[in-house]
Amino acid sequence: MNLALESLGLIAGNRSLPLELARLARAAGVKRIVAVAFENETDPALAQLVDEIVWIRVGQLSKMIAVFTDRGVKQCVMAGQIAPKNLFELRLDLRAMAAFLRLKEKNAHTLFGAIGDELKKDGVELIEATPWLAPIMPHTGFHLGPKLSDEQKFDVEFGFKIAKEVSRLEIGQLVVVKNGTVLAVEGFEGTDKCLARGGELAGKDGGAVAVKVAKLTHDMRFDIPCIGLQTLETCAAAGVAVLAFEPGRSILLEREQCESFCRSRKLMLLTLT
Repeated sequence: MNLALESLGLIAGNRSLPLELARLARAAGVKRIVAVAFENETDPALAQLVDEIVWIRVGQLSKMIAVFTDRGVKQCVMAGQIAPKNLFELRLDLRAMAAFLRLKEKNAHTLFGAIGDELKKDGVELIEATPWLAPIMPHTGFHLGPKLSDEQKFDVEFGFKIAKEVSRLEIGQLVVVKNGTVLAVEGFEGTDKCLARGGELAGKDGGAVAVKVAKLTHDMRFDIPCIGLQTLETCAAAGVAVLAFEPGRSILLEREQCESFCRSRKLMLLTLT
């Protein structure tokens, strides 16, 4: 794939991933980046990293598509989350309403897939951001913090098996386990709240193990598993001792800060083997 595109559209959610994507795409030679940003979601700092940014409300599908078509943008990517609560508090325009009403199941993959289908109708291709994000997607052997105990190794393997099944069922991407017991399964609340709930259920001694995965047939155009400093801070606050994720299929943001945090808090962050 040619990374040095003439133009790239960016559908930007919250947190720091859209900013990192913009930096990496620019470093790879993308000449023009046009971003669609969402009110009360997207970091305003993104404006300094792109050529043009247009602010819209979540649910304004027609306006979002027009941002790209009016500017001749033929390919776009998604980066960053939309707060889960917003998916049930949308003020949908007519096009979004029609697209979403056709869906029997409403989860991240069907909702974002419907957006991709609508973009395609107007000549805009939603593509994977992973070619630009590859430098921040750790591979096998990545490990921060202390070594795993034998009990923790078992829980990582056990958690991976459970997480894969949960993700296959389109429930979530994360589970929290301890001593072979499932404490929490991610649902609509998202990663941070699941970690907090699982850590609380692990008891005063803490020591829970969290495993985050992508489903077997994960559409890497959107909803890529993402870990950053905020995730680790949530783990530490909840008493989660280990966070494991899939190599080559997960994004690690703010790596230097994550390395420092894991050292100081003796938190283990590693890729699954």
